[in-house]
This record gives sequence, structure tokens and C-alpha cells, in this order.
Amino acid sequence: MKILAIDTALQATSACVFEVGADAPEAAETIAMERGHAEALLPLIDRVMARVEGGFPALSRIAVTIGPGSFTGLRIGIAAARAIGLACNVPVVGVVTLAALAAPLILEQKPGLVVTAIDARHGSIYVAAFGPDARAVLAPRLMTIREAVESLNGDPLRLTGSGAPMLAIEAAAAGHIVELASDATTPDILYVAKLGLLADPLIPARPLYLKAPDAKPLPGASIMPATA
Repeated sequence: MKILAIDTALQATSACVFEVGADAPEAAETIAMERGHAEALLPLIDRVMARVEGGFPALSRIAVTIGPGSFTGLRIGIAAARAIGLACNVPVVGVVTLAALAAPLILEQKPGLVVTAIDARHGSIYVAAFGPDARAVLAPRLMTIREAVESLNGDPLRLTGSGAPMLAIEAAAAGHIVELASDATTPDILYVAKLGLLADPLIPARPLYLKAPDAKPLPGASIMPATA
């Protein structure tokens, strides 16, 4: 089984093709970027698939990060994944961004909690925590940093993600044993693929936003088009 994994949730555009039982992706590419995912994604996927034996017909599944992340990035990635899945007649599965960031640390099987924190701005983070057995002990949610610290039980806390440094300061001040275990701020696309292979193919890939959009209509402005 070959899976195409796609990630546009955060500050990168990534894709890879991974085959069950392989040690490494058959093809992969990642471009770090703050914006421009829409323009970069399809050419990047074309370059990756050009290096895959059998091309698109060889795919058995598509995986895509579903959030949390940027509204625009998530829509771009999920739309592309759904279109490719429809064209190839293969299932499309969603992978939670926080879980993909946590996966490399979980596989190390060290004591404590693996905590993934993504900076959501304005003093808040998207956060999730996982035990050594990969069980989620704190489901993905949007919280203030202080609320997140108060919700974490068990030491040491092994942190990763763009919000990890902020969370580490608050957690250490509260008496937790803290380790900044990874400086990753975007998921390793290989782990998006591996988690996609474990996902239930019957559950459709839908955005996991966790947060309302920052952009809102001006007071008194209509969001509906004017009619003649």
C-alpha cells in the first residue's frame, strides 16, 4: 500500500509518498513558507509523484493534516487531498497536526507526557498531550497557556511545537519538570503518512479549526451579495 501525505496546516508545504514496510519515503519534498501554499502545493505534489513508481494509479490512500492550523492552509490541503482521492478512487483520511508533531517523541517511549503546543497568538495555544502508550490524555483544544499548565498532570513534560517555549516557561514556574524535546514547528511529513496509514478510512477528512476566524465582517456590513 502506498500513501500520499499532504501538509499545509502551518508554515510549510509538504508532501511525500510512503509504502508500508519501507524505511523511508519513496519521494518527499518540504518547502518552508508563511504564505503561498495555494501556489506551491500542486506543483510540489507533481514533482513528488514524478519520482514515484506507478505514479498516481499506484496510490491506495491519501492523508492530509486537518488542523489545528491556518484556515487558508487547511482548506488548500484538504481540497487538494479530496480532489486527488476522487480522481484516484482512493480514501482520504485526516491527521491531526498536533498528533503528527508528537509522533516522533511518542516513539521514543520515554517517561512523562509528550505535549504539543502550537502558538495561537494572543496568549493562547493549541495543545494536546499524549502518554507513552500514545493515548491522548489531553485532547486537542485551544487554551490559554496558564489553562494548559493547569490541565497537565505528570512529569516530565516533553514539549514540541511553536508554542512549546512559552508553555515551558509557564510550566517550569508552576513546578513542572520540563524538557524542550524538539524544536520542530511543523510536522515531519513522514509521520503524517504513518499516522494516515493507521487512520480509519471511513472517517472523512474534515477541518479541525478549534478557533473562530480572526477576520470578521465590519459592523453593519452584509456578508450576502446584494440583489438587483
